[in-house]
Amino acid sequence: MNNKFDALKDDDSGDHDQNEENSTQKDGEKEKTERDKSQSSSKRKAVVPGPAEHPLQYNYTFWYSRRTPGRPTSSQSYEQNIKQIGTFASVEQFWRFYSHMVRPGDLTGHSDFHLFKEGIKPMWEDDANKNGGKWIIRLRKGLASRCWENLILAMLGEQFMVGEEICGAVVSVRFQEDIISIWNKTASDQATTARIRDTLRRVLNLPPNTIMEYKTHTDSI
Repeated sequence: MNNKFDALKDDDSGDHDQNEENSTQKDGEKEKTERDKSQSSSKRKAVVPGPAEHPLQYNYTFWYSRRTPGRPTSSQSYEQNIKQIGTFASVEQFWRFYSHMVRPGDLTGHSDFHLFKEGIKPMWEDDANKNGGKWIIRLRKGLASRCWENLILAMLGEQFMVGEEICGAVVSVRFQEDIISIWNKTASDQATTARIRDTLRRVLNLPPNTIMEYKTHTDSI
């Protein structure tokens, strides 16, 4: 799985330069998927890998949220604020979304990208999250885009090796700093949270003095 993923990533890195040629075709595809989506929202079609695509172990959904700082958020207003970008089932479908998305380092204001397994909302209250927690890493400005990409590629490539424990990841763009976090299901499972921490250090190539904080969702509520 990882090898296919890495190979694809390498093949793909050249493709970003050819994006101009592909973009009109991709925009057409995008409009079509939007159309399909609106037609199928009543009878939700399952997202599946296309022919000859590299399936991921789980389907994932990208979400985006933005809020006005200083305004208190209730979970209800938070839920209204969070927009689903789309769901994908293969490496190729992931790149299709990702290549159209603004990089976190280029987002303005108080914005977040979330990437969660399909069916899990990026909210503490979700059943998959409520007994869980998250590792939080605060980044100085300028690092978010690279760290986010490394984090989500490691997550999609199943590099954390903690079974079904991973729920999703978030990058939060703030004025002074950026924050990335990875959420897992069982906050009380110390072996799992330690393994996630060690994998994070490795895949993000963090300096040894980086402060990492684990927070249970019940503490955040």
